[in-house]
Amino acid sequence: MGNVLEKAKQEQVIALGRLGWSLRRIEQATGVRRETAGGYLRSAGIAVRTPGAWGRKAPAKADSSVTAGFDSSKPAIEVITGFFDSTSADISKPANEVTAGFLPEVTLPEQCGKRSSGASEAYREMIELELSRGRNAMGIWQDLVDTHGFTGGYQRVKRLVRKLRGAVSPEARVIIETRPGEEAQVDYGTGPMVRDPDTGKYRRTRLFVLTLGSSRKCVRLLTFRSSARVWAELHEKAFRRLGGTTRVVVLDNLGEGVLSPDIYDAGLNPLYRDVLTHYGVTALPCKVRDPDRKGKVESGVNHAQKTPLKGKKFESLEQAQAYLDHWEENWADKRIHGRTKRQVAAMFAEEKPFLQALPLEPFRYYQYGMRTVHLDGCVEVEAAYYGAPPGWIGRQVHVQWDTMFVRLLDPRSGELLREHLSGKRGGHRIRDADRPRRTPPQLLQLLARAHKAGPNIGAVCDAIHLRQAETGIRRIMGMLSLAKKYGSAACDDACAAALELRVPEYRFVRRCLERSPQAPLSLRQVDPLIRELTQYRDLIQQRIQFEEPKQ
Repeated sequence: MGNVLEKAKQEQVIALGRLGWSLRRIEQATGVRRETAGGYLRSAGIAVRTPGAWGRKAPAKADSSVTAGFDSSKPAIEVITGFFDSTSADISKPANEVTAGFLPEVTLPEQCGKRSSGASEAYREMIELELSRGRNAMGIWQDLVDTHGFTGGYQRVKRLVRKLRGAVSPEARVIIETRPGEEAQVDYGTGPMVRDPDTGKYRRTRLFVLTLGSSRKCVRLLTFRSSARVWAELHEKAFRRLGGTTRVVVLDNLGEGVLSPDIYDAGLNPLYRDVLTHYGVTALPCKVRDPDRKGKVESGVNHAQKTPLKGKKFESLEQAQAYLDHWEENWADKRIHGRTKRQVAAMFAEEKPFLQALPLEPFRYYQYGMRTVHLDGCVEVEAAYYGAPPGWIGRQVHVQWDTMFVRLLDPRSGELLREHLSGKRGGHRIRDADRPRRTPPQLLQLLARAHKAGPNIGAVCDAIHLRQAETGIRRIMGMLSLAKKYGSAACDDACAAALELRVPEYRFVRRCLERSPQAPLSLRQVDPLIRELTQYRDLIQQRIQFEEPKQ
């Protein structure tokens, strides 16, 4: 040999050869070429294993191997000169290779496949089509039973699917055991393609899944859009389908439920928190990027995605939900769970008595947001104004509103600051105790700026302040905005026209400027506009008389 290996490498090659490794495998493990490794093995007296052979095999020799004849009283053996003597041949193991004609009959793989698949071979083309769409064997078998009248068992379809695709070994997971009625896990998944009624095109839906921790009972709902209110409404629908609530809900850190993720002190969405409080449920957000904590609902999402919904399209959301409910009732609830080896419906029947009772009334949903308290001491909600307590001007508050009430909350503690009845657009709701006893300095500064912009502008702003007090701050600021947008001269002329027609109103001045921003006074000579402005003035006067308190 031209190249001599190191002593350690030679010993490694020889040791692997004694273990029965092939030359190809030795080359992959040590990096020594097969020709070199074979030379060292032969020099050490070790039989070289050829590629594809199994077990140890010595080089065949015509004078030492038994090939002719057959003695039924003794097993067929292969004697290797130098390793066995004549006495040891009788007690050695049967030979690895036997002369042709004496092997037992072996069933070919093709015959095994046909025998195992059975009647499912008639549906082979459809099964291949469903496999190309990514569906699993369980979903294919369920569709065959529901829509094609297949009477065979699941194992027949499973064997054919394994033959076409190959077996997949499941991955081990940690199991979290919970008491009945203790915990539920919720999550979003990807739903099927459904035709959107607004656009007429197919769009991807979202799949909401709630899974009970003890019985593995699932509630699956479909929706097009997601928001904080939709997320809370899906929980409420799931609770009513189950007929009760659990004590804890485990969820991940999606924005609809968690505003600030924190394993120790997570900031929940206010609407979601209040809905769970109404039903007596506590939210338990998972650690960030830790989906195994809610592995049961993850499995429930994957089960629905791969089994009934994979490759499906529906013409309406109602049709998709009906299909999913049918599958849930006839297949998912009646299946034998892989780990507990019990039917899901039977386990849920045992867990249902441990669920908490539902409240008598459903939750009253509201909208919420952040608002800044203006100079008049009010916040704006849907073009109406609601007073805040003194000392909150310029600060932000949380606001909750519905069709009946508007609530102002402390952003830090969540304490209720003020609660008002919902008002009409443009109206004010202020408590008498919250009104300032004297004119605030900010209002005096605005009036000074108005007089500086123009005498007529200042006169209109004084009239607004005289009639509306602090609630007219926004209109005074609007007058200053008009002077900045159209110029002080044009705005002052428009205010002069408003004073002459006895309509010192912000809306009147803005209307004049919008019609003719260059020369508002010339509009007074146009009869149609005069009639329109006169009617508008009458309406304003009626509103002023209605709003002025009786002396």
